[in-house]
Amino acid sequence: MNQRIFGKTGRSISEIGLGTWQLGTRWGDPFNREEAMRILEAADNAGITFIDTADVYNGGKSEETIGEYVSAHPDRFYITTKFGRRLNPHTAEMYTPEAIAGFIEGSLSRMNLERLDMVLLHCPPTPVYARDDIFSELEWQKAAGKIADYGVSIEKVNEGIQAMEYGISAMEVIFNMFRLKPLDELFPMAAAKNIGIIARVPLASGLLTGKFSRDTVFGPKDHRTFNRDGASFDKGETFSGVPYELGLEAADALKNAFGTADLAPIAIRWILMHPEVSVVIPGASRAAQVTDNVRAAQLPPLTEAQMDIVTSVYNRILRAEIHPQW
Repeated sequence: MNQRIFGKTGRSISEIGLGTWQLGTRWGDPFNREEAMRILEAADNAGITFIDTADVYNGGKSEETIGEYVSAHPDRFYITTKFGRRLNPHTAEMYTPEAIAGFIEGSLSRMNLERLDMVLLHCPPTPVYARDDIFSELEWQKAAGKIADYGVSIEKVNEGIQAMEYGISAMEVIFNMFRLKPLDELFPMAAAKNIGIIARVPLASGLLTGKFSRDTVFGPKDHRTFNRDGASFDKGETFSGVPYELGLEAADALKNAFGTADLAPIAIRWILMHPEVSVVIPGASRAAQVTDNVRAAQLPPLTEAQMDIVTSVYNRILRAEIHPQW
């Protein structure tokens, strides 16, 4: 597994990490602890050293399972966790220094750690990214030794630009073949400030695997069923905000251009072609998916012509719909 330096943290991490939103379960299904442990073991065996989680994933069970695995395999992983989505209502006013301190203590307890490697604000309302008191609290928590570094997970490019006014070390952003806007301004600014980039939703909720069709049916508790229009959270989290039929059209265009029905490794390899990216974090609901995701690291670099294919498909099919929104 190739390694990259994680921005100003100076830490060396695997360029392919593990996202754990659906650790041990398909979206909407009950949590399966045994499968979650198998996924973590498969990631470990594949050379993955970076894990991304959040306190709300599987109601805290993702953090607990990660903590259990890490306790038996110390010093193997760099763990990033996120917080804030437990707030109810999830409003800017609910974000307080006291809430931040409580979230950090909760994650430390669930993972049985003395210090968290990295914490990220978990896609808070936009005004939070300009709150001096919130970032001052994060700086205090760092000085107190509760966290090593902190950053943000964002929905919109302008949120990331605002957050870079503070002392963040990393930023998590939706970046894939269907979401090219970060390349315009966000990535160059992050590179200049040596801020690590975590590329999330790399497969556009599965659209970029190339396996979906107009007949694909998702479960009633799967966000790909109920959140296509943003009914529960930002619609950009579901299919990267791309309307499903339009996403199928774009995926078909990419499959035809690359001459393969299996887009997933190419989609991940495309992300890794961008040196600003520190790590890409595909998820896995089964251990076998970890092995599939890691295949991308063995692919040769994409050619300039292949990179141009992606830009052309985006500009022709998706840009007018997607670029103005995030």
